[in-house]
Amino acid sequence: MDRKKAIEKATELVEQMTVEEMASQLRFDAPAIERLGIPEYNWWNEGLHGVARAGTATMFPQAIALGASFDEELLKEIGEVIAVETRAKYNESIKEGDRDIYKGLTVWSPNVNLFRDPRWGRGHETYGEDPYLISRMGVAFIKGLQGDGEYLKTAACAKHFAVHSGPEDMRHYFDAKVSLKEMWETYLPAFEACVLEAEVESVMGAYNRTNGEPCCAHSYLMDEVLRGKWGFKGHYVSDCWAVKDFHENHKVTGRPEESVKLALEKGCDVNCGCTYQKILSAYNEGILPLEHIKRSAVRLFTTRFLLGMFDKTEYDRIPYETVECKEHLELASKAARESVVLLKNDGILPLHKERIRTIGVIGPNADSREALIGNYHGTSSRYITVLEGIQDYVGDDVRVLYSKGSHLFLDREESLAKADDRLSEARTVAKHSDLVVLCLGLDESLEGEEGDTGNSYASGDKKDLKLPLSQIKLLEAVAETGVAFIVCMMTGSAMDLNFADERASAVLQVWYPGARGGKDVADILFGEVSPSGKLPITIYRDLEGMPAFTDYSMKGRTYRFLEKAPLYPFGYGLTYADTEITDLKAEPVDYHALPENGIKIEAVMTNRSAIAVEEVVQIYVHIKDSANEVPNPRLAAFQRVTLKPGKEQSVELTIPKAAFAVVNEKGERCFEGSGASIYAGFGQPDERTRELTGKEGKTLDI
Repeated sequence: MDRKKAIEKATELVEQMTVEEMASQLRFDAPAIERLGIPEYNWWNEGLHGVARAGTATMFPQAIALGASFDEELLKEIGEVIAVETRAKYNESIKEGDRDIYKGLTVWSPNVNLFRDPRWGRGHETYGEDPYLISRMGVAFIKGLQGDGEYLKTAACAKHFAVHSGPEDMRHYFDAKVSLKEMWETYLPAFEACVLEAEVESVMGAYNRTNGEPCCAHSYLMDEVLRGKWGFKGHYVSDCWAVKDFHENHKVTGRPEESVKLALEKGCDVNCGCTYQKILSAYNEGILPLEHIKRSAVRLFTTRFLLGMFDKTEYDRIPYETVECKEHLELASKAARESVVLLKNDGILPLHKERIRTIGVIGPNADSREALIGNYHGTSSRYITVLEGIQDYVGDDVRVLYSKGSHLFLDREESLAKADDRLSEARTVAKHSDLVVLCLGLDESLEGEEGDTGNSYASGDKKDLKLPLSQIKLLEAVAETGVAFIVCMMTGSAMDLNFADERASAVLQVWYPGARGGKDVADILFGEVSPSGKLPITIYRDLEGMPAFTDYSMKGRTYRFLEKAPLYPFGYGLTYADTEITDLKAEPVDYHALPENGIKIEAVMTNRSAIAVEEVVQIYVHIKDSANEVPNPRLAAFQRVTLKPGKEQSVELTIPKAAFAVVNEKGERCFEGSGASIYAGFGQPDERTRELTGKEGKTLDI
């Protein structure tokens, strides 16, 4: 159904409603209107990396891990799977008369905020720190969720609009100050792509204010940009209980009725929360015009008609058996394998089980289901931890010894024991092993959304980059044994890996790899597949010189503005092969008359090893002689490729014209400078990447 027809149907239906009935439909938990044949509907559903909070579903790696795949097609396929399982579960739920929360077709995903500061607890819900990477992954995911059929398969939601990335404990009253240059250079590009390219059906406003106005009632962001410049036609939803913050925390209004008026006036169509229960009060007072209520009701029913909720659709026949089916689980495994990033390898990897008698598996995340799943997760019918993955892989051929080693963050496992009550066991296991796999990190109880799981630290944010003290002691104790060890870091954000980099034989960033991700980690450790993930974030050496968490300027943050060498750079990740970019060619162009369809380039690659591997070709651009250019080269194109053993091959990529634009102080994109430098590599063109890989990449100028 096209939007014009859906709007006509929605308008006709809304015209038959009383004011009270219209008002009721703007709540996230909209009640039935039986006389009009409208069933109840709960707008709130989640699908960040699988259908969430509604029972069993295929559980993919967390979003930050998907960002590490640098694989647009994978993200589209994952979106398609989530949409299919959402429909399958919805079809059965409504047959059972169950229209509860988390069971509808409006999926409040993806989170396309930029991971600007490593302390932000919700960063693992995002695709990383680069606007272009986030844009490409977000667009692909949304296209998968929404499909290309007669009706929307599900309605995706780009969140949280805009300029939002912590601190979590201040979000209800915080005002993010940002220049127009940084807004358009950093914070808006992903949302722009989601609206203009993916035609995302909904956008969710953030809790905080931006430059003085609350994001769920923002004149510039909502009126001028979203519906004005971008022509957004879908519906706008508040973050949960964000409208209540208008009067309780932001103090931009004095009471709920004024908050309702402001939100609806600016175009916030559905309220996740309870403040819109005051719509009728505001209307009866005469401060809220009927036209604002009706406008939002029409937008919401337009989405419901686009989803085919009042018609028979091709999706009604999707069977429940698609949930966690073999093909979906295989895709989750593929995603986990593509997401693991090998940060260091002194030659110990891949492991060969025929050369090992005993392997020690140690750490609070080694046998933790929580460390597999991240946040906003569903339920799996089976979980495979890293310990279980290793045990299953080696079978009876290798003895596996296990010690938890420490609590995730407390100083002891048993309340009556002395502090560090598992350290001696960890040392014993290490000393009795040929090598150790040490699984450290966090889980959603330590990093995530404020109040979401009773986060133990700074409302879900991190105070610093350090592991909990219990794990620092464990890491040091294992290192002191002198036994070779491999660190598997299971987190959704950058941690202090300096000690691990110095002392471990290998370091892998495993993220939160999904419900059965332990099997895929084991397969990578034992060389069944080569690691191929690339860092979608910077892993810093420390926070020295980084602006305060509350400072939204980008100075010193992320690879584009970094002023000192990181420990591990954005875009970096090793494989088990010796690969290199050996040539770079570009079609001849006039820099001052760039073609609208971008510039085609050809990267030539060589795999000198005897194994096939997947690599990610990355293209970076830097504009010469422009005061408006960001300090460091920025990602402009990428493509995942399979490199055959001992072969040379080439790949053609297109650098979009927009990649050559810079943003001035007025927030305007412009083309300036004397030319551009284009770099192709398996990482970015910085000194640290060259130091870590021993490879140069190729550069050409236009």
